Amino acid sequence: MNLDRLPGWLQTAVANLGGLGLFVVAFLDSSILSFPVINDLLVIHLSARNPAAMPYYALMATAGSLAGSIWLYYLAKKGGEAMFRRRVGKRAERVRAWVERNGFLSIAIPSILPPPMPFKAFVLAAGVFQMPMKMFVIALVLGRGFRYFAEGILAVRYGAGAIQYIRENRVEVGLMIVGLIALTWLLSRWMLREQV
Repeated sequence: MNLDRLPGWLQTAVANLGGLGLFVVAFLDSSILSFPVINDLLVIHLSARNPAAMPYYALMATAGSLAGSIWLYYLAKKGGEAMFRRRVGKRAERVRAWVERNGFLSIAIPSILPPPMPFKAFVLAAGVFQMPMKMFVIALVLGRGFRYFAEGILAVRYGAGAIQYIRENRVEVGLMIVGLIALTWLLSRWMLREQV
């Protein structure tokens, strides 16, 4: 896999640290920098190289994304609505309305879907509009966890060809994503039943 889209120091970290490097990339991508699709490619690449460690890689990507998103959530909570509107731009009102009506799904859906889904816009909105932290964390862990574990399973099954498999089977992968979203929503209703 070509890591040329990462800065040199980060390429070295990923090459030398494996899962810890993946955690760092996921943290940075979910907080202050953007490395679209890199986390996904790294999970697939590392899992295909070492199938026995796939759960570790998926967990590190999920944990890094969670840590970065929590940091961004708190920055948005402190920075307020002005930062949110500046960062999100024209979509600000639509994102705000969606988050206020669909708290859990506003994090779960963008965390499962790959770019160009504007994930950070929803994390910022969750912080600005003070989504309950428990709901935020559960939605993000379930969404990112499903995404990275599914990619890891595909990598173990299809090796480096997992990316090609995803491209060639878009309908099946899309249906799987819809199923994961529905399952995530049902799990959220169960886990947050005292708040709903």
